[in-house]
Amino acid sequence: MLSEKKISLSVKRDDQLHPLINGNKWRKLKYNLIAMQAQQKTELVTFGGAFSNHIHACAAAGKQFNLKTHGIIRGPELDQQNPTLKFAKQCAMQLHPVTRLEYRERHNPDYLAQLQTRFPNAYILPEGGTNKAALLGCKELAQSLPNADYVICPTGSGGTLAGLIEGCDNTTQVLGVAVLKQADYLVDEIKSLSAIAMQQQNWQLLTQFHGGGYGKFSPELWQFCQMMQTQHQLPLEPIYSGKMMYALWQLIAQGYFPEGSRIIAIHTGGLQGLNGLRYRQLIG
Repeated sequence: MLSEKKISLSVKRDDQLHPLINGNKWRKLKYNLIAMQAQQKTELVTFGGAFSNHIHACAAAGKQFNLKTHGIIRGPELDQQNPTLKFAKQCAMQLHPVTRLEYRERHNPDYLAQLQTRFPNAYILPEGGTNKAALLGCKELAQSLPNADYVICPTGSGGTLAGLIEGCDNTTQVLGVAVLKQADYLVDEIKSLSAIAMQQQNWQLLTQFHGGGYGKFSPELWQFCQMMQTQHQLPLEPIYSGKMMYALWQLIAQGYFPEGSRIIAIHTGGLQGLNGLRYRQLIG
């Protein structure tokens, strides 16, 4: 299909950055860990669901850099057999399950102030690791790429997309594939994170490829992920990078990209999520 449409597609295998803290999670953590050191904080507190790639990465970083880590887990119960949480515990992360009601407060300044009082030595990192410091690492990723007409990435909290907009040349079109439903609100979040995103028109958030919502995927999408593995040796999971590649395939088939386009797709990692999908018997 690519040769028929005269399109060149490269995949940036950011999933291979580090054996445990890979892809955009490493990019986002890098400057947050530097900021944490500068503030002389010794503990990291962050948030995530029970199968969160971010929780997995923060736990691994804690072990790697000898930091005390705390995960506030959307609960209210902890499943001791969940592979992501098991890994986090092996890395000595302290897990704090909270009710869904309390978890909703994770952006509330009063709640965050209470947490800071409870963990006075802690650097508090938002869910998904997205903040201004995270953008610096994702901007570096953009600056490491060869020239392209389009750069495309999966979008959850918007940090990776915002960082790519910051780091890509303004002649490059930057596309984000939203992996959650009703994601239009992310456009404002991305603009609030990045002044460049506010000024430039060379980026877009595609919200029609969520496949039913966050963590949801069709049998067709999972078949596509397996086809990419067997035909192109490209391992994908259907939550982030698989969803983005499947969207990209459909866009190419629909003639979205002009002939001769050079596209770079960012594999943001998250392959650890496959264990969780198998554990829940959502994939074979």
